[in-house]
Amino acid sequence: MLLLSRAVHVYVATAPCNLRKSFEGLTNEVRQVLAKDPLSGHVFVFLNRRKTQVR
Repeated sequence: MLLLSRAVHVYVATAPCNLRKSFEGLTNEVRQVLAKDPLSGHVFVFLNRRKTQVR
C-alpha cells in the first residue's frame, strides 16, 4: 500500500506505452504528452498494451 499526501496527484496513461523504454524515455513522454514536470513529486503510471505490466 502506498500512502500519498493530498498534494500528490496520480496520472495514469490512457494509451498503452512501450515499457521497453528506459525511465529517461518515459520522462520524455511525461514532458511531451502530458506537459508536466516528471520531477514535480507527482506519480505517473504507464501500462503496457495488454495491461499486464505497470511502470
